[in-house]
Amino acid sequence: MLSVSMNLLMMRLCVFLFLVSKLCNGYSTKLNFYPPACQRIECPNYDLIESGKDYEIRRYSSPMWMSTAPIDDISYVSATRTGFLRLFDYIQGKNNYHETVKMTAPVIIQVKPSDGPFCASSFVVSFYVPKKNQPNPPPAEGLHLQKWGKTYVAVRQFSGFIADDDLPREAAALSASIAGTKWAAAIDKSHAADNTTLYTVAGYNSPFEFKNRVNEIWFTFDLDKALAI
Repeated sequence: MLSVSMNLLMMRLCVFLFLVSKLCNGYSTKLNFYPPACQRIECPNYDLIESGKDYEIRRYSSPMWMSTAPIDDISYVSATRTGFLRLFDYIQGKNNYHETVKMTAPVIIQVKPSDGPFCASSFVVSFYVPKKNQPNPPPAEGLHLQKWGKTYVAVRQFSGFIADDDLPREAAALSASIAGTKWAAAIDKSHAADNTTLYTVAGYNSPFEFKNRVNEIWFTFDLDKALAI
């Protein structure tokens, strides 16, 4: 009798663990998890164009970014730290206007991978300029302003602290998710005309937050230009 009870308990435990694993796996790729940071600080607005399996297509309307010069490094983590510290100084008032700027999200990192495993990749780290400052953003030495037009973005979310090995895996997963769609073709055409950035990483959390971390891989593209090619 004890053996039967133990077997039944183990079966129930296995079913429970299986269901938990399914829920966790679904959560890790589900994109309707709005970043908690955007409930506290300003984030750029976008229109949701399509929600597919493990991806979203968004349309951003003319966001503005303050960006570093390209940072050549073999490590995403190292380059991001360098760029983030420069941008942190910027919002703390180390700009030509000596003006503090409110923190926003996400911080984005545009990535152009190297041609080989021991070569430096190129990283541009950018801060979303708040709407209040967009009419006259404070300039600063070593930083430049990016004014995006209407921009479409294919998005995949993932959680945790980002390691260098995560990026190619998550980018490949996003590519697989949109394979065969009209969006994949548009991205290929758009990137053929501009090889400066292969993908973009968007981070929504402070380095000190360890819960509810939200990261995204972006493939940006110009749908109008892609359709015209």
